[in-house]
Amino acid sequence: MVIGTGSTTQEMQNAQVQDVLAQLFSGMQLDGKRVLVIIPDGTRSAPIPLMYRLINEMIGARVTRVDYLIALGTHPPMEEEAIERLVGLPLGERAARYPNSEVFNHRWDLPEALINIGSISKEEAATLTGELLTAEVPVVLNRMIFDYDQLVICGPVFPHEVAGFSGGAKYFFPGIAGAEIINFTHWLGALVTSMDTIGVKYTPTRKVIHRAAQFVERPVLCLAMVMQGHTLHGLYAGPHEEAWS
Repeated sequence: MVIGTGSTTQEMQNAQVQDVLAQLFSGMQLDGKRVLVIIPDGTRSAPIPLMYRLINEMIGARVTRVDYLIALGTHPPMEEEAIERLVGLPLGERAARYPNSEVFNHRWDLPEALINIGSISKEEAATLTGELLTAEVPVVLNRMIFDYDQLVICGPVFPHEVAGFSGGAKYFFPGIAGAEIINFTHWLGALVTSMDTIGVKYTPTRKVIHRAAQFVERPVLCLAMVMQGHTLHGLYAGPHEEAWS
C-alpha cells in the first residue's frame, strides 16, 4: 500500500510531510533495527534537509542505527562542506543531535566497497532490452546494504534522459551500483536515444533496473518526492515500485 498526497497547484507543507512519514513509520516494526536511507547528491533538487531531520526525529530513538548513503553513481564523493549543505546540518551538530546516525558517500570505484548479488543472463537481458543488448549483466551494489535490516530510498522522481524517469530503484542502479551495470544501463539508454526515453515510464532501462532490484534481499521502502523546481508538491511512501509509479 502507498501512503501519500500531492497537488499540481499547491506546495506541500511540512506538516503534511510529517503526517505521511508518521503513518508510514507507525506501522513498521523498527525497534532495535538498523535502517539505511539512500539519498541523492547535490545534483538533485529535493528537501533532503527536511527529510533528514524528520526521519531522524521520528525513528532515531527506536532504531539502533539510521544511516544515510549518498547515491552518487559515478559522481565524485561529496566533501564534508557539500554534505552539510545536502542534509542541512554541520557535522558536529549532526553528531550531537543524532548520535546513532552517519552520512556516507557511495564509492563505485572501490572493489572492497562492492558486492555481486546476482546476474541477469544474456537471454534475459535480450528480452528486457528488446534485443538491443545481449550481454550478461553482473548485479553489483554497495555492500553496506547487508549491514542493515531496512532500506529506504528517499529521493525525487524527474523525467530522465537515460531511464525515462528517475527515482525509485534507480537509486540502486546506478545510484549505489558498480561499474558493470552502470555502464550497461547508460549504453542501453544511448541506444534507445533520449528522444525515445525521456518522459517514458517503462523504458528498456527501467525494466533492467527493476529486474536488478529483485536481487536485493532486504526490505525496501521508497519515499518518492514530486518536485516543481525546488518546491515539494507530493510525497508517496511505500514499496519502491508502487511509490515510484
